[in-house]
Amino acid sequence: MPIVANSGLPSFERFRREGGDVLTRDRAESQDIRELHIGLMNNMPDAALEATERQFLRLIGGCNRIAQFYVYPFSPASVARGPEARAHIDAFYHDFDQLKTEGLDALIVTGANPVCEELSDEAFWQPMCETLDWARENVTSTLCACLATHGAFQHFHGVRRQPLPEKRWGVYPHRVVMEHPLVRGINTRFDVPHSRWNDISASTMRSQSQQVLVESEEAGVHLAASEDGIRFVYFQGHPEYDSFTLLKEYKREVNRYLAAEIEDYPPFPANYFMADMKDRLDAFRAKAQEARSGGIDCPPFPEAEIVVDNTWGDTGKIIFNNWLGAIYQLTNRDRRQPFMPGVDPNDPLASIF
Repeated sequence: MPIVANSGLPSFERFRREGGDVLTRDRAESQDIRELHIGLMNNMPDAALEATERQFLRLIGGCNRIAQFYVYPFSPASVARGPEARAHIDAFYHDFDQLKTEGLDALIVTGANPVCEELSDEAFWQPMCETLDWARENVTSTLCACLATHGAFQHFHGVRRQPLPEKRWGVYPHRVVMEHPLVRGINTRFDVPHSRWNDISASTMRSQSQQVLVESEEAGVHLAASEDGIRFVYFQGHPEYDSFTLLKEYKREVNRYLAAEIEDYPPFPANYFMADMKDRLDAFRAKAQEARSGGIDCPPFPEAEIVVDNTWGDTGKIIFNNWLGAIYQLTNRDRRQPFMPGVDPNDPLASIF
């Protein structure tokens, strides 16, 4: 299913070079094919802004139904940005007020890097709540990623996320615990990366009449859906992560240790590195600890030498395919007409749910 390069966003070209199916706007408009219009509220910090675009583009572009995808990234103006990220947003991102006027079929709300103890004190909080409120009334389905899930539960249900005793960080086995169109055709057991300090439990989600679809004994809930099955989709895990995302997070923590920003050398992300890779990283750890204690330069982190297995990517693509396939069936709009929401909140979501 092709993505339409509806702007000069560099992530479109990078996805094309990776082998993704990308159409120019002119070519897309010359074809009589259904369109799906997807908003991407990108709340991630500057360092992860473009990587997050690419990760979600890959999941969207990996779907196989016959449609053209138009993706519209936007970011709250209230979130402080450095000059490079601000220039990127100004050049390639869309105005949310204009998107509200034109409408969206689907919306993805990313996580964020919280800096305050209370979510309601974050710079992204108010625009995120306003976006979620608008989406509930005007968008067929909204997918909330990680912290956005916690924000949605607090905003809509008054449920606050609970701090974990330590960071939940790594790749964990999960099991499908409820039959649902979103998990149709996937393995009943599969892996998912997590990277978070807070949690909303399965029992808490169910107490709010939300449907828990996938969970882990070690990592908790990965995937859940709203009571109607589609209006909101919630991830606590990260199916969008690239193979090396956790490696880059680990490298960042090692560099923080070397800069004396943290006292303890970071542990390995759980279930992520293979045994021989752990040996290489343990060898580097010895050098890093010696360098810090002796006040000497440390050799570069051996990122290029590390190989990891991706045990979650295919399942993430299938779930996204199921999600966008459901939206495709629930929307019925001529591509030449203004965007229109496709689901009545009181409708039992047609025959697919």
